[in-house]
Order: sequence, then C-alpha cells, then structure tokens
Amino acid sequence: MELTAATDPVAVSVARRDGFRRAVLGAGDHLWRDLPWRRTRDPWLVLVSEVMLQQTQASRVVAPYEAFIHRFPDPGTCAAAGTADVVRLWEGLGYNRRAVNLHRTAQIIVHGHGGRVPGDLRSLRALPGVGEYTARAVLAFAFGSQVGVVDTNVARVLARAVTGRPLRKGEAQELADFLVPDTGSWRFNQALFDIGAQVCTARRPGCTRCALRRRCSWLRAGGSGLDPAATGRRQSAFAGSDRQGRGRLVAALRASPIAAATLARTAGWPDDADRARAAADGLVADGIARWEGESLQLA
Repeated sequence: MELTAATDPVAVSVARRDGFRRAVLGAGDHLWRDLPWRRTRDPWLVLVSEVMLQQTQASRVVAPYEAFIHRFPDPGTCAAAGTADVVRLWEGLGYNRRAVNLHRTAQIIVHGHGGRVPGDLRSLRALPGVGEYTARAVLAFAFGSQVGVVDTNVARVLARAVTGRPLRKGEAQELADFLVPDTGSWRFNQALFDIGAQVCTARRPGCTRCALRRRCSWLRAGGSGLDPAATGRRQSAFAGSDRQGRGRLVAALRASPIAAATLARTAGWPDDADRARAAADGLVADGIARWEGESLQLA
C-alpha cells in the first residue's frame, strides 16, 4: 500500500522509500569515511563527538576529539575536572560555550544518572547544550534506536532527492524517521551524512556521480530550477566580529590570565576598550572565564 498525502505529509510511497534505502546504503559503502567516533558505540564518546561536530567540520574535530577522550574517557573524569581544563582541550573548535555545557552535562550525568549517559530523548534533551539533533544522534549511534538524524547535510539531501521542494525542520525530521530502516539505522544515517558531505553538497553538487541521481526528485524535474535546498541565508562574516574577538580572548586565556588593561589589544580591537570589556563580560556570563581582581582568567 502506498502512502498518500492524506496519510503522510511528504507523500512518499513505501516502494519509493525502500528503493531510497537501498540506494543510500549502497552509496555508503563507497563514500565511507573512517572517522574515530564511528569506531565506538560508547554513549559518552558519541555524545562528545556530536557536541564537537555542532557547527564544525568533521576534519577539524578529529584531533581535538582524540585528545579530549584520552583525557576524559568517561563522564566521571570530565565532571571531576575544572571548567578551565575542559576549555583548554577545546582549542581549535571555537564556540567555547559548548565546552562549558559539556562539562555541566558530565556533572549532571554523574550526579543525576549514575554516571551513565541516559538513553531516552527527554533525558538527553534536558542536558545542557543537547538539542533535538544531538539527542537523536546519540540515540541512533550509541543506542541503536531507529530514528532519523537530520543535520544540514541530510536535510539538503532529503529536500533535493526525495521531495524536490524545501522542507520545514519538522517535515525533514518526520521524513527521516519514515525513511530509516527497521534495522541498521546506524549505517543508514552515517551513509546519508556521507552523501550530503561529499556528493550532494551545498555548492556544485556532484549529481553525475550520485547514487541517488536516478531517483532524485530535483534531477527528474530537470535540475535547472530553484534548488529546493537553498535557504537564502548567509552566515555573518567572521573577520572583525564579536565571535572573533571572543575567540582571541579564549585562546590567550588558555596560556595565561589577561590583565584588564590589555583586553582590547588581545581581542584585536586596540581602539575599542568598551567592546573588549563587553566580550570579556560575555565570557564570564557564559561560564568560560571569571574575573580575579583586574585579571580575566579561565573559569
């Protein structure tokens, strides 16, 4: 029986779903990336990798991930460390608030979950910095749950190949859950990641070498119209941004405290002491740093 728009919001038939599954799994064999977090099913190690991968390319995560799990192989060792130790190991990843959230998460896991990462969506979502995507990734990759994992790359593949039209966030998740196989969700989700990261890319997608090209809705419609995965949004420039200044401050703090008088120069804004002070106060508010007299240091 085929599903229709009356029973399924994206109107994907069971037959088409099964064909899509086979094509994705077949493509995964050729596109497989041997990433270190793919060699484990340990829920803590999976959680660490997924937090690091938020807004960060996989290639940039490999070295920090391996250093981090060597130092903090379980929630207990992370929880027992100071925030500063965790932030220092976050070097190269940016968005340092994630490090603080992961440290808080480790403490909650130790004191509220007996040292074990919870295996249900509600408990995972309650952890600091763990959103819908990260929670589902942990469920799929650590616990083997049959759930779809939708990041930006996967959402792009689904919009182009399956529906041929833009998908709202909830639609993409519902479609991914429908497409995931009854068994083997881990492999299927990883294969979708690889297709989105290596072939069905945001710019210049490699349609001629894509395993989904014969069933891709966008290509079947000609592929010349408006890209269904286009969002029209552009990330704000990093150069000269507050984010860049905050990053410079944290990078310096990893080595030593910063005197208040040198904040502006350290942040790269030598003529804007007020902006530098505001950035420093923001780091304090986020739990990354603290004031010790007129010296800023890691929390």
